[in-house]
Amino acid sequence: MESIQKTLTNLGETLASADFWLGIGWIVIKIVLILIAAKLVMNLGRVMIGRVLSHRTMRMDERRGKTIIALMLNVMRYVVYFLVALMILSNVGINVTTLIAGAGVAGLAIGFGAQSLVKDILTGFFIIFEDQFGVGDNVMINTNLQIRGTVEEVGLRISKVRAYTGEIHIIPNSQIQQVTNYSKTNSLAVVDVFVAFEEDLQRVFAVMKEVGLQVQSENENVVGEPQVLGVQNIGPHEVTVRMTMDCKPMEHYGVGRELRHKIKEAFDREGIEIPYPKQVALFPGQSDMDEKKKVAAAGS
Repeated sequence: MESIQKTLTNLGETLASADFWLGIGWIVIKIVLILIAAKLVMNLGRVMIGRVLSHRTMRMDERRGKTIIALMLNVMRYVVYFLVALMILSNVGINVTTLIAGAGVAGLAIGFGAQSLVKDILTGFFIIFEDQFGVGDNVMINTNLQIRGTVEEVGLRISKVRAYTGEIHIIPNSQIQQVTNYSKTNSLAVVDVFVAFEEDLQRVFAVMKEVGLQVQSENENVVGEPQVLGVQNIGPHEVTVRMTMDCKPMEHYGVGRELRHKIKEAFDREGIEIPYPKQVALFPGQSDMDEKKKVAAAGS
């Protein structure tokens, strides 16, 4: 009973002391100053990151720029919050060294159990930062797996790719070993056309060139002039003529289909023969009857 009364007496004396309240006030002031400094650092960091990424030597497309800015701001925010928490705990009187040591041991234990997660996040960071691929790109991931399609989402842990048949592949970033991006540069439409041996090749070249120029003027996905490369192959029944045309990324399929359609129409219009296999059925005695008819017709 006496000890409790003594404790209450000491507590009352402490609360009545001006030094105690001055100390509390000073701690509160330091915490407020720490929070203000953290806010200023965050604003300054946001401005600096924006200026660095908007500099002409670091200029990039809007989609990638927003992604990298958001990622860097999140990392900066976590670092600043961690330092602010340590400084506040230190001013309150808590030994942060012990906390850091305990957090290191706990982090080591968690790290051993979450190595794949950490690897996913690190790989995802470099995928975004290096702009290996982005949303809307047509890619092939890992040639041994043959995952081909359009990128639906790029995250720090996983990436999603939609195949042309509709299914979505969800891939942990750490499993992405090789990426082929078909949307980075212009594509090339390659069209091979078969013509008969009897056709005048120079006339064939001229007709194909004319068709290519027509497609170039009508199709906005064409970025270069058509090139009739000449004879690509000579087969047993046909001559193969190759034509190419530069197109926007991933637009060569549609341009190639349009070229084939218009070349077929032009060949029909100009009377250029496209060879195709023919079969003739002869019945017993049919050839003799035909010869007799021909002789009779000639005699008459």
